[in-house]
Amino acid sequence: METAEFLETLDREGRSLAAAAEAAGPDAKVPTCPDWQVRDLLRHTGTVHRWAAGFVAEAHPDPRPIPDPPDLDGTELIAWYRDGHRRLVETLADAPADLTCWTFHPAPVPSPLAFWTRRQAHETTVHRYDAESARGGPVSPVATGFAADGIDELLRGFHARARSRVRTETPRVLRVRAVDAQAVWTVRLTAGPPVAEPGESGPAEAELAGPADELYLALWNRVPVPQVTGDPELARLWRTNSGI
Repeated sequence: METAEFLETLDREGRSLAAAAEAAGPDAKVPTCPDWQVRDLLRHTGTVHRWAAGFVAEAHPDPRPIPDPPDLDGTELIAWYRDGHRRLVETLADAPADLTCWTFHPAPVPSPLAFWTRRQAHETTVHRYDAESARGGPVSPVATGFAADGIDELLRGFHARARSRVRTETPRVLRVRAVDAQAVWTVRLTAGPPVAEPGESGPAEAELAGPADELYLALWNRVPVPQVTGDPELARLWRTNSGI
């Protein structure tokens, strides 16, 4: 996908998140994040949006912590979220293609601008699903190609970092397959961070498979894995230890 496509997705998903959160109300429970109410979801996502926009707007070269969320609620919180989302979209749209700034995981992308646009598109899509789950009723679909890209970013980005807890004392091999996207990854598990590579390389002890949109949400622990073959312990390991 091109950076412009990620930006369009970020814009759309952020608007949908706000609409679903407003319809659900700030007290509504978020079933996909059991410790959260909608107000927590909005505070978290809005804070991340502002944090991300800061690196791009300032061409900031070094890491800095995500700040504490504001103590806002109700209509003020919704307005604050919408304003931060709009500013993020505008910041990314106006940023130069040769932007240099800090990024935080190694999934391959052509530039820091592409990194932040892609990352925030996926961040917002997953949390839009959370908001729609809290609202109840039908949820918006995730496009197949975008979902497959998100699986790649999760496996080769987030879980390539030292903080990933998806580890095994003895080497194991897990396969991940998006059946409708003709996309497959081989994930090698050891006592260190997982190493994922595109393609079907050698035998695997277990496979997590399904349509890309369902698998994307499953790997972010929002829904059950559609299909597990082989050793179910590896699927349980992912479910238990892959939280970010």
